[in-house]
Amino acid sequence: MAPNMRKRSITIGGHGTSIALEDAFWRELEALATARGQSLSALVAEIDRGRTGPGNLASTLRLFVLEELKRHRRD
Repeated sequence: MAPNMRKRSITIGGHGTSIALEDAFWRELEALATARGQSLSALVAEIDRGRTGPGNLASTLRLFVLEELKRHRRD
């Protein structure tokens, strides 16, 4: 069964970009943004600013969600 991908338009630093992620990742990103008192766009912009290595933004977002889930599991 193929995961349900959804493309969303997000504004980062005043520039629009489209990001395609699976619904599960969008749900987790929205929950993380809400828990931090941020908008989804603000969280994505923060993650984007912190990028250091190669890879696209969608991959970076997936890895961020994974790391946050692992961190919460350790707490």
